[in-house]
Amino acid sequence: MAPTVAHPPSVTFFDDHVPKAVNTEAATYYGGGEAYTRSRTYSHAHLHGYNPKKIPAFQEDWHMRARRMSHDEKSVSGPPRRFLIDVEETIRVVLEQEDTDGDFQISVTDAGPKMMALGTATSNGFKTFDIRGTYMLSNLLQELALARDHNRKRIVLDEARLTENPVDRLSRMIKNSFWHSLTRRIDGDGLEIITADPKNRTGRVNPRIYVPHGEPAMAEYYRRVAKEKPHMNLDVQVLPAKPDDPLFVKSLNSKPGLLALAMNEVDDGAGGKTLKGIPFIVPGARFNELYNWDSYFIALGLLGDGQVSMAKGMVEHFIFEIKHYGKILNGSRSYYLCRTQPPFLTDMALQIYNQLDRSDVASNRDWLKRAIQAAIKEYHTIWVAEPRMDPKTGLSRYRPDGLGIPPETEATHFTHILEPYAAKHGLSVLEFSEMYNDGILKEPELDEYFLHDRSVRESGHDTTYRFEKRCANLGTIDLQCLLYKYEVDIGTAIREVFDDELDLEEEFPLAPFPPSVESYANPHRESSKSRMQRSDEWFERAEFRKQMIDKYLWNESKSLYFDYDTVAEKQILYESVTAFWALWAGCASEEQCWKLVSRSLTKFEVLGGLVSGTEESRGKISLDRPNRQWDYPYAWPPHQIMTWVGLERYGYLEEAQRLAYRFLYMMTTAFVDFNGVVPEKFDAVKLSHLVDAEYGNQGIDFKMVPREGFGWMNSAYQVGLSFMTTHMRRAVAACTSPEVFFGAGVSGATGDSVHLVNNHAASDPLGLAMERLDL
Repeated sequence: MAPTVAHPPSVTFFDDHVPKAVNTEAATYYGGGEAYTRSRTYSHAHLHGYNPKKIPAFQEDWHMRARRMSHDEKSVSGPPRRFLIDVEETIRVVLEQEDTDGDFQISVTDAGPKMMALGTATSNGFKTFDIRGTYMLSNLLQELALARDHNRKRIVLDEARLTENPVDRLSRMIKNSFWHSLTRRIDGDGLEIITADPKNRTGRVNPRIYVPHGEPAMAEYYRRVAKEKPHMNLDVQVLPAKPDDPLFVKSLNSKPGLLALAMNEVDDGAGGKTLKGIPFIVPGARFNELYNWDSYFIALGLLGDGQVSMAKGMVEHFIFEIKHYGKILNGSRSYYLCRTQPPFLTDMALQIYNQLDRSDVASNRDWLKRAIQAAIKEYHTIWVAEPRMDPKTGLSRYRPDGLGIPPETEATHFTHILEPYAAKHGLSVLEFSEMYNDGILKEPELDEYFLHDRSVRESGHDTTYRFEKRCANLGTIDLQCLLYKYEVDIGTAIREVFDDELDLEEEFPLAPFPPSVESYANPHRESSKSRMQRSDEWFERAEFRKQMIDKYLWNESKSLYFDYDTVAEKQILYESVTAFWALWAGCASEEQCWKLVSRSLTKFEVLGGLVSGTEESRGKISLDRPNRQWDYPYAWPPHQIMTWVGLERYGYLEEAQRLAYRFLYMMTTAFVDFNGVVPEKFDAVKLSHLVDAEYGNQGIDFKMVPREGFGWMNSAYQVGLSFMTTHMRRAVAACTSPEVFFGAGVSGATGDSVHLVNNHAASDPLGLAMERLDL
């Protein structure tokens, strides 16, 4: 009788199990124990370490590697191919052989052989099969990193995870991994992650949290957390009743901190109550806090992925911010207290409301009422109140309060601006900056410069030559469209959900209507004698704003909307893609829409989607006039999504699909060629995330496996897929260039095919990537 083969009790054999789903999340796929294969050569010694010898290869001999022959493992008519892999050893070999630039990523620009032999599971690792190409090897590296995360030393890896359809893979990673990694909570469990602030240049790294006035229970909660976790050295501060006073906010520059957000009261497990932070999504990378307009686009992706509760929680935070900080903040840090960002609250709330569980109508209605009331307060106290409102034209502007130099920028960001002033006073830039911020040195021209700079940051478009040295004076097309949408949304909600009556529960000043210099001169202004809101007033406000948009911003001869300078009293003829936000808001006429699409769309459409503005408007770039990240040739998710939705709204679905295809093609090729990267923005002309704008790029600094992507880029992918037909989705997955898919050199709209061809003479991803490395 043959002896019984002994093996440790922890051993399991992979062929003993029912086959599991292949393209699942790492926690599911790698969550089991170590796996071994049954083999006639099985031995107890083999259990203590699987490390088959790698086939010898020399750098100069890779081209001589034999073609796949009969001895190679085959999966034709048999079970899918699987590999038996030692995790740490294979990570070492992959990085040593393929990562030639040392960035812990396998990219198309790496000079490795792009080929590796892996031992097959059915042969117990002794027969090998070559995996080839950037995509499979970068996926291998990602899978190994994920297996390491789950403390796996040895895995059986399905080849299907390495060859997974890239569209399916990226969409799956966004839905099941990236959103989770970007989730934050401000409470005892989440503080250590979210208090980390890469923008803090004070040198003090101990966390600080500012609690709003009027929330004593919240302040006490954080003081208790500070005592229970002394290692954090948490500093808890309570803000004054008016936390956005410019002098006070400037005083916080040397002691920046996180701003507290909304919390829920929950059971503490011991019969009492405690507070728990409501989770939310941050943009990612250096932006580790809640942001305003990022959150709207993030919410669109969350809703598409079924995460309604997460999106709803973000609205709760905005209601909290309006109540306690007076506005929806640029971001939830102390240095943002004077600044807001583009307003999207009403559309965000209504989209979430439409997806809430219908079983509790009363609760849903109460939630929407709180959101709409908060939006009404924000509208009256921020957007149609001075200084943001220009009473002469009735246009609103980005015009925040604030003093001194914005502290969240890089240390050298304003050096070229400050140097002449420092030289005039015989000081270093650092010395001058400190004395200017302290109010010791007065420079009215510099005050004006920073007024416009803060306005640019409030606009979300920081920075662009469109706004330079004039933003605070501009009634921008994008802001008017957003406020028109506010007015229509609020009126529609009051009429359809609240039976045409909504009583304001909080006291705040109501702005006059219609706005005029005389009405704003009256300190006791009210829009009506009653605080009962009805839809007709809001629809009248929307109609008035539409008339002002047509009067001041529409340019008939150029078939485009432009910003209006309320001080110079003229249009600023910088061509911006935000003109198409009028379609999203619905304030363009059918004729204006047709002119925008037929005559102006080709000005912004390039190989990778829509650029922020035209090259002609941007002007020439030089050492003295460097690129700005919200100008040509850069493409951003908000501009894409707003235009797709706007075009679809007016019946131009084919144009929306074409633009969505271009942007998703660019994202997918970057994902395939650059180790799964999902960046903050792209150069849409060169199809590259390796940009040379003033802030570089975010979301690209990761090792081995992407963890977060970037908030609104994640959403752009999920939203863009909803515009794709099955045929388009397959073509994107195959990285079929738009030039090929739609016909070489054809933009898809009437017109300027030469514009596209000239901009994309070289459309090979590798060629474009190598070109970008020669910056």
